[in-house]
Amino acid sequence: MKLPIHQVDAFTSRLFGGNPAAVVLLDAWLPDAVMQNIAMENNLAETAFVIPHHGVSELRWFTPTMEVDLCGHATLAAGHVLFNHRYQSLNQIEFRTRSGILGVRRDGDMISLDFPSLASETVTVTGVDAALGLQPRETRKSNSLLAVFDTENEIRAIRPDFDRITALGAWMVIATAPGKDVDYVFRVFAPGAGIPEDPATGSAHCTLIPYWAGRLEKLRFTSRQLSARVGEFQCELRGSRVSISGGAVEYLRGEIDVR
Repeated sequence: MKLPIHQVDAFTSRLFGGNPAAVVLLDAWLPDAVMQNIAMENNLAETAFVIPHHGVSELRWFTPTMEVDLCGHATLAAGHVLFNHRYQSLNQIEFRTRSGILGVRRDGDMISLDFPSLASETVTVTGVDAALGLQPRETRKSNSLLAVFDTENEIRAIRPDFDRITALGAWMVIATAPGKDVDYVFRVFAPGAGIPEDPATGSAHCTLIPYWAGRLEKLRFTSRQLSARVGEFQCELRGSRVSISGGAVEYLRGEIDVR
């Protein structure tokens, strides 16, 4: 069985920036074990599997080790592929996912994701300082653990201990602080899901945007993920939803042979 595959760098305007995601186009779902093996073989943070429809397309995401409930950069990559290779006349599409219906909009070179907003609350968590190598000013929890620091330099200085991060029990640990030339900066660690440090994480903004909206008393933001590849984001709080926007660059297209 030959399947179309694309690899797209998401949340960037340049090749080899942002976060690479594979997008595999299907006519029907493959067995879960086969999709997991494809994601493991791709060895990227996420592989998106899409069943395209002119109305609502179907979308699932797999890391090299597990299926996940929500992924931003692979959704942006999937939207980029459909806009450019399947539905060139459309500027708005929807995906049916584990996290409900997610809208994706194209506006020039930018693609915007309509994702849920996730409130966080202050918690006390033992071991965050040892896991990140620095003591945050505050820790908060949504579906992820949010560690808030005072400066961009502290985010850059984090030296993660991945075993200790896994032991914290959070599916994703987000470290954030005010930025020097953007509203906020951040880094993301998810070693328990097979992603030690993620290069550009759209879904982290489900927690980051409402937090920074409350702290900065504004609704629109620019943010930067301080990974080696760097992720660039434009963000907005829209009631119970967030808008997460970025660029995308296609790196390859071809086919895989699954037997």
